[in-house]
Amino acid sequence: MHDELTAQDIEQMRAELRQRKTVLLPQLIEAVQEARAFGDLSENFEYKAAKQELNACKRRIRYLEGMISSARVISDHSGDDEVGLFDKVTVRIPSMGDREMVYQLVTTMRADALKGRITRESPVGKALAGRHAGETIHVQVNPEFGYDLVIVSIEKQEDDGSIQINAF
Repeated sequence: MHDELTAQDIEQMRAELRQRKTVLLPQLIEAVQEARAFGDLSENFEYKAAKQELNACKRRIRYLEGMISSARVISDHSGDDEVGLFDKVTVRIPSMGDREMVYQLVTTMRADALKGRITRESPVGKALAGRHAGETIHVQVNPEFGYDLVIVSIEKQEDDGSIQINAF
């Protein structure tokens, strides 16, 4: 399966990858070597901590390389009056006493549900994509549960790079 990412996502990942490979990785390798020189490795906390940081950096490098190599580049082709990528959408939830929520459709690398940033692949994202203000849509969460949303407004947004990629 390929992750759908924007050119901006990939550029941010490449920048992080360059920084990790050219700056952070050499620093962490040096820290491991210095900690190793402290003596007995079985009781050397500094060595263990430095080694863990080095391994975490290497994992992130592998993850970024994998994401970049398997990504499918996408862009937004939504109309001026329909929900598209990076748009902020205010919805009303009738089943919750007309409570209003604001969602922003983003790529998988920028999703953060606690901040209202949801992916196009999520149940709400799938239901919202391509829809218009004033429409009532049904969100099917699983075979047993679904609910309705009313699109109150759509605020068009662009990928300006202000939403950073997830660090995981």
